[in-house]
Amino acid sequence: MNASVTLGVAIPQTFIHEPVDAGRIKEFLRHAEALGFASAWVVEQILGSAPSLESVTLLAYAAAVTERLRLGSAVLLTALRSPVHVAKSLATIDQLSHGRLIVGVGLGGSPRTYPAYGLSAERRAARFAEGLRLVKRLWTEPRVTMAGEFFRLENASMEPKPVQKPHPPLWFGGHHPLALRRAVELGDGFIGAGSASTATFADEVTALRAILAERGRAAFPIGKRVYVALDRDRSRAGKRLAEWFGAFYGKPALAEDVSVFGDADACVEGLRAVVAAGAGFLMLNPVFDELDQLERLAADVAPRL
Repeated sequence: MNASVTLGVAIPQTFIHEPVDAGRIKEFLRHAEALGFASAWVVEQILGSAPSLESVTLLAYAAAVTERLRLGSAVLLTALRSPVHVAKSLATIDQLSHGRLIVGVGLGGSPRTYPAYGLSAERRAARFAEGLRLVKRLWTEPRVTMAGEFFRLENASMEPKPVQKPHPPLWFGGHHPLALRRAVELGDGFIGAGSASTATFADEVTALRAILAERGRAAFPIGKRVYVALDRDRSRAGKRLAEWFGAFYGKPALAEDVSVFGDADACVEGLRAVVAAGAGFLMLNPVFDELDQLERLAADVAPRL
């Protein structure tokens, strides 16, 4: 694949019209690896009516059935999780995958969900940032003492550490200007949301680059999840995308605004626009006929990027 843009894929994770099929996931991952994609990614949706597998568990399964693919999350809502458990689970996956993990994190857009996790949404951004600082310390320090606003540890140790040093890359998602600042302050990269349009992503990249320049940071990968459907019948692809968006996001009309779909020429044009907006990495996310889409994307779209 062309070195000018790195391509990853989303792991099949939602099963709207059929039962969960571990064999299908394994076949998809092994094909993605054989076809030369760089990475495979999960999304997080714990609560919701669309049947969706849990992200950290799925990453562990992906680690077991692949050898080369990097494995990423885009994104884990870590403010809804204990940072101690986050650090332990992800260090374990980095060990099991021999250092292939990319950790994408985000605050999430809905404070209404916090009570379901026994948490208050009050000062959730501060809790999110403090939790991530704790995760990084547990990954890199022999013993951790911390007296924070939310988390307290005394001479605590966690082993084994991740394989990757100093720790797995930490990529941030988010839209708010403060989220972009957190990404630069605490992170190693940025991943744009699939639910954001190319125009919105372009605005985020512009703001992000200004913050990076202000902080004197140069190497900072930027990518985007892109929902994609390769089909000569554009109308049919749009209808199938809208159906999936209705089930997963509760917003069928969002598909038209944020997805890239149609024949190979249309998909290449749409993806090139995302690259032009600032993405050095594209995470291609088909949501139906995933294995067929994967093979056609590799054959008809990837070489033209």
